[in-house]
Amino acid sequence: MTTSADLYADARKHMVDSQVRPNRVSDPRILAAMRQIPRERFLPSNVQALAYADEDVPLGNGRYMTEPMVLARMLQAAPPRADERVLIVAAGTGYSAAVLSACGCRVVALEDDPALCTLAQTVLAEQAPSVTVVTGPVAAGWAASAPYDLILIEGAVPEIPAALKAQLHQEQGRLVAAICAPDRATHVVLAEATPAGLGMTTLFDCGTPPLPSLKKAAAFEF
Repeated sequence: MTTSADLYADARKHMVDSQVRPNRVSDPRILAAMRQIPRERFLPSNVQALAYADEDVPLGNGRYMTEPMVLARMLQAAPPRADERVLIVAAGTGYSAAVLSACGCRVVALEDDPALCTLAQTVLAEQAPSVTVVTGPVAAGWAASAPYDLILIEGAVPEIPAALKAQLHQEQGRLVAAICAPDRATHVVLAEATPAGLGMTTLFDCGTPPLPSLKKAAAFEF
């Protein structure tokens, strides 16, 4: 008899084989993690059926779980290395934190939405117990565990907050984010520490929805 767990396992395999690998993601650690981690567990019950869809999944309050292909390409571009210290900004329900933990990283998951933080704490305790979940303003980062070798921002932002730049390791730090500039399509960038400051490389266009809290902060500054 086929169970819901079997159906989700088949959907996971299909997600990797039809969405992730065809989009030039070949890192075996990322592929293995996405095959194994039950993405549906990181979603509220009313949207679990969308866990393996090729789209951003709504989490409520204007927040989304990043499309699988986009997340995989962002991580591969970084790329994560074993035992590196990683900060995930606006970690949502913690799926990307679980993926990076499975890649051998020491992960701090920062979230400012109480409901999402509660779900992340519950599921990560089962799926990736080494992840540290913290609560606070996402634009401020989490200085207590800095510097970070890698920072991932989940959700598109108009610009990279200064506090996050300051929390990157000055020699080997990388930051990957989707930028929603008003004059062009939303695009993923990789920012890398150099002697002259952060070097920015545009990687690919995406449809990642804006992160509400950082969008509001940017509007206030102007």
